[in-house]
Amino acid sequence: MGSELIFRGGAAEPEAESSSAGPYSPKPSKPWPGPVRYLLREQRLLFVLIGMAIATLFFTFASSPSSSSPSTAAAIATLAVVPRTITAHPERRLSVGAKIPLGLKRKGLRIVVTGGAGFVGSHLVDRLMARGDSVIVVDNFFTGRKENVMHHFGNPNFELIRHDVVEPLLLEVDQIYHLACPASPVHYKKEKCESLTDVEHKTNVVGTLNMLGLAKRVGARFLLTSTSEVYGDPLQHPQVETYWGNVNPIGVRSCYDEGKRTAETLTMDYHRGAKVQVRIARIFNTYGPRMCIDDGRVVSNFVAQALRKEPMTVYGDGKQTRSFQYVSDLVEGLIRLMEGEHIGPFNLGNPGEFTMLELAKVVQETIDPNAKIVFQENTQDDPHKRKPDISKAKEQLGWEPKIPLRKGLPLMVSDFRKRIFGDQSTTTSGGSTSST
Repeated sequence: MGSELIFRGGAAEPEAESSSAGPYSPKPSKPWPGPVRYLLREQRLLFVLIGMAIATLFFTFASSPSSSSPSTAAAIATLAVVPRTITAHPERRLSVGAKIPLGLKRKGLRIVVTGGAGFVGSHLVDRLMARGDSVIVVDNFFTGRKENVMHHFGNPNFELIRHDVVEPLLLEVDQIYHLACPASPVHYKKEKCESLTDVEHKTNVVGTLNMLGLAKRVGARFLLTSTSEVYGDPLQHPQVETYWGNVNPIGVRSCYDEGKRTAETLTMDYHRGAKVQVRIARIFNTYGPRMCIDDGRVVSNFVAQALRKEPMTVYGDGKQTRSFQYVSDLVEGLIRLMEGEHIGPFNLGNPGEFTMLELAKVVQETIDPNAKIVFQENTQDDPHKRKPDISKAKEQLGWEPKIPLRKGLPLMVSDFRKRIFGDQSTTTSGGSTSST
């Protein structure tokens, strides 16, 4: 019995088919490969050649300048050139005066301002909100006032957190403006209240450490508002940023002076050791609306006393000098410093120098020519001269103050007059500054 072919499917090949197929004969070989035979059948090759010829003619006439319309040429140029230009040079997307294309508008930042309910902080918040940023104000209202920021309540881009920066805070932000610190002499020179100096030290040291730690964790840029007090009673005049100062480390002002010097040290250590992006501003005497009425600073003292028909108190002989900048000039400097590429420190102040007697005369001219001046014994460690050298800020930030004292003082007087005579509760409510 012959062998039987078994297929992989398991079925035997039918004998009937094998017997009826007749004797085996191989098929004749085909002269052309399969693809060639496919093209030769039914004139397919002819149609392919005709299609190629039509396509060639179309693209030849479409690319000819004489036969293309202006709109077609412009469309081709736009498709061919513009995308490559934007990709290669994103900084050249816009020309001067051009409208911002959809999708290229500046993205608002998420910014935290510690001490944002204070004098300087609230003005900074106003500027940041006006440009479209989302702002988180962190303030414990030790010297800040809710009234300074309540006009932003209801704005979805504004948040207010009652919090002391000596306690850790977890937020997701792009920038940190660290202004929190009781800055007026009334607060940091009260010997009868140990808790005030304790607050001063903790805010400048522990508070700064907490905010630097936050900046490190989330990769935020950190700006410290330091003070001209780091120069102490300076032996160099005017003061430049490279001057190390002349500070009494055990005086009645040292809790503030040395606290700010420590804050600067911590800020630079985090920059060098942890690569945190930092900025340092040394703020000189600042005045304007929302200052605390009774905070012990010379401008607010003179203005409040003159409005109340009280004698203006001059300490010492009145020959000590100070430089006074309007708050909007300071805010502009802080924003330029934060947005710039330079660490600092930078002196931010008005180099216009006035003696205390000259300041009293300006207040008399603005409020009451008949206002009286009285002299009292000078306070301990009171600096004799204070004037910033702002050459560095001019060169690297393109910043300098614009508002002179005689123009800015009436704006402050109007605010004080309204708060003293229009709302007595404001006068007795306490401080308004959480920054210098």
